[in-house]
Amino acid sequence: MLQEFRNFIAKGNVMDMAVGIIVGAAFTAIVTSLVGDIINPIIALFTGGIDFSGWFYPLDGNDYASITVAEEAGAPIFAIGRFVMAVINFLIIAFVVFMLVKMVNRLKEAAVREEKDVPAEEVPAGPTELDVLLEIRDALKR
Repeated sequence: MLQEFRNFIAKGNVMDMAVGIIVGAAFTAIVTSLVGDIINPIIALFTGGIDFSGWFYPLDGNDYASITVAEEAGAPIFAIGRFVMAVINFLIIAFVVFMLVKMVNRLKEAAVREEKDVPAEEVPAGPTELDVLLEIRDALKR
């Protein structure tokens, strides 16, 4: 059983997937920073200072200065700002993944086109079946 597991892990697809997950996690951190540090301030600039990350509604009826204060108080909150940020993160990640897949597909298509454009080496034609039969006939006559 352990040997089967080693063989499974050693396959290229599993290793490729592991690398993809690690790179994806690092990329998620970059996108989260992009949204929180660059996109949200720009949105806040155009919406009159609304900061989505701090947009929340306490469900217990009390007023809290910030979402952090409400969480520390243990209040149930409806954190719509976090949801909006998650949607923005998803859209950015989905767009970048789409662009990467599109680029990889173009590279694959270019490689296939190059293979089709390269003429195959001409193999010298051997004797036809008729030529072989004629040789056999001539050899039998001798």
